[in-house]
Amino acid sequence: MTARALPFLMFEGRAEEALSFYASTIPDSRIVDIVRYGEGQAGKAGTVMRAKAIIAGQEVLATDSPMQHDFTFTPALSFFVDCSTEEEVERLANTLGEGGQVFMPLDNYGFSRRFAWVGDRFGVSWQVNLP
Repeated sequence: MTARALPFLMFEGRAEEALSFYASTIPDSRIVDIVRYGEGQAGKAGTVMRAKAIIAGQEVLATDSPMQHDFTFTPALSFFVDCSTEEEVERLANTLGEGGQVFMPLDNYGFSRRFAWVGDRFGVSWQVNLP
């Protein structure tokens, strides 16, 4: 078996909502599989025990943690999405940032013609770039 590292996103009850949002917003994205907690299992029945999704071509795993934690996502780890058009970078920056937080507003920062860094409404951080 060859080792590989995959991003693993831990939510507290909103994993399916987040993955559905990403699948409908980001090109080349889809939910591949969802396994749900059942009655009598560690998590609330019907929430995501483990999910696999493709986000912009990248395989990602996710879960709804059955426990509350004193931490959440940090912007120090983010998804970096290269876009092919100015319209796409603007749409993604605006859609992903809606209801979230803007770390760097959409602009030309010298290293990119058009770039934005946002945290979405689920707390996941995105760098959206037009090379």
